[in-house]
Amino acid sequence: MNDRVTPVIHALPDGEAELTLVVRLPWEDIARLGQEAGRLASQTQRPVTLDEAVSHRLRSVKPAAHAKPAGEQPPPVPAASASVSSLPSRPPAEQARQAIERINGTG
Repeated sequence: MNDRVTPVIHALPDGEAELTLVVRLPWEDIARLGQEAGRLASQTQRPVTLDEAVSHRLRSVKPAAHAKPAGEQPPPVPAASASVSSLPSRPPAEQARQAIERINGTG
């Protein structure tokens, strides 16, 4: 994390930009991205990568609470929509197995 590298940004012909990131996520979040990719694939009737699902998710979600003006507090999060990261921790091998099962639809 101490390596400071200027990110490479590519301009795309459709007027968008492409930026490559490396992000560390819990397996539960990867499974949710897989579910999002599945929903998007069923809507578009074509295969969808996790990258595309992330891009779609970033475009369709409201700005994060930290992006609000100073002094404005975010509303409390109901228990039903708590982040998957707040789930009790399990061994990494078990997390990986369950995430892969969810992505493949066998879990």
